[in-house]
Amino acid sequence: QVQLVESGGGLVQPGGSLRLSCAASGSIFSINAMGWYRQAPGKERELVARIISGGSTNYAESVKGRFTISRDNAKNTVYLQMNSLKPDDTAVYYCNAKIVVSPTTPWVTYDYWGQGTQVTVSS
Repeated sequence: QVQLVESGGGLVQPGGSLRLSCAASGSIFSINAMGWYRQAPGKERELVARIISGGSTNYAESVKGRFTISRDNAKNTVYLQMNSLKPDDTAVYYCNAKIVVSPTTPWVTYDYWGQGTQVTVSS
């Protein structure tokens, strides 16, 4: 079994910063990619940022230049540094990981999700 535990959400004023963390634990052979998604009320869940095992990253257009995703492979942890936050960034942020659980089937990956952490940007 694999668990993703998120932390770092909260209330911040426009222009402020927050750092989200997500640690994966359990039956993990390797992690192909980790990322952050968000879902605002009445909207669909959307990709915010993703980082793959080789270190390549991609971001939603709306957060480019403001958010930075990074990963500590030794700790199976991904971070999302969010700067210059806007009210439109308000959402529940979910961590996602694509994990290989068995060395005998390295081509098989499973999607795991964290429980979500609320980020509210408001004055």
